[in-house]
Amino acid sequence: MITLERSIIEGLTHDHPTPAVLRGALQRALELEHATIPLYLYALYSLMPERNRDVARVLESVVVEEMLHMALVSNLLNALGGEAVLASPAFVPRYPGRLPGGIEQHLTVHLAPFSLEQLEVFIEIEEPREPINHESLLNPQVEEPCTIGEFYELIKRALARIDATTFVAPARNQVGPELMYGAVVVDSAASAVAAIDVIIAQGEGSSMSPEEVAGFGGVNDVAHFYRFVEIQRGRRLVRPDPSALTVGFDYVGDPITFDPEGVYEVPTDPTREEYLPGSRARYLVDTFNFTYTSLLHQLDRLFNGHADSDAFARAIGVMKSLHAQARTMASDESPLGATFEYQAEAPVPPH
Repeated sequence: MITLERSIIEGLTHDHPTPAVLRGALQRALELEHATIPLYLYALYSLMPERNRDVARVLESVVVEEMLHMALVSNLLNALGGEAVLASPAFVPRYPGRLPGGIEQHLTVHLAPFSLEQLEVFIEIEEPREPINHESLLNPQVEEPCTIGEFYELIKRALARIDATTFVAPARNQVGPELMYGAVVVDSAASAVAAIDVIIAQGEGSSMSPEEVAGFGGVNDVAHFYRFVEIQRGRRLVRPDPSALTVGFDYVGDPITFDPEGVYEVPTDPTREEYLPGSRARYLVDTFNFTYTSLLHQLDRLFNGHADSDAFARAIGVMKSLHAQARTMASDESPLGATFEYQAEAPVPPH
């Protein structure tokens, strides 16, 4: 379980939180949601699909839902008269490092190939304060002031207390469910609360159930925390007796197999500076970073007023290109790692 610095929640607990306080908290939430995506993608790209299909599917489903969370937070920002800021070097996290958003934890995150050790980091990122039906798989932590889920709860309560006229009418710059399954158009306190509830339920589950809402592909699954624990346990989390009225979930479902030999030997915490300028390796890494930066710009436009099917299709196309490039790099004779650095200019091919 990771926690937040007290400064990140200042102003959210006031009787009348200001729109500026909420917009600041939501931008930090957007940065935090994004910072987990390179971690999960790097692990996904390191897996040989034919040998670790189950694990790859879990990681892919989590990444898709983290993208949805970014869209939901952006909808909230725009509904409060702000805008989501993604197309900036300052938005891109550095690895190794702490997660953005005021994380006061000891945790330093690394771009690393998938392993059971890296999986424990993912579990710690997503862990709620009190997991349901789950004995802690990590060392007990000292009680800290605010988990990520609780941070969202504070935002939700603050949204419910602001003046109704704070929300822009009619709704502006919204990504709706016609583009992203599970998206919520935010134009009121009620729809704002609904958007936050999707983020919390998909990440941690509710206080009553580990199941999420509005799942990847329209099929509800368990929340991200429990999904990662499924990999660790090697079994799906299911309700053994579907007719039971109680929660009663346990890790006794279909097997999830992880093959340690089915992981490419990509480096941990690579940087572009490690590769000689003008070399093929540097060109591949720089091309990946240029594509990644282009994706951030596409998403910035998509989340800030250009939410149509063409813009969404372009963003999906860039994502697919990013995936293909990373796969090529990972499976290289000398495996290369995607460095996820901001690069605004296209690289020059080597001679």
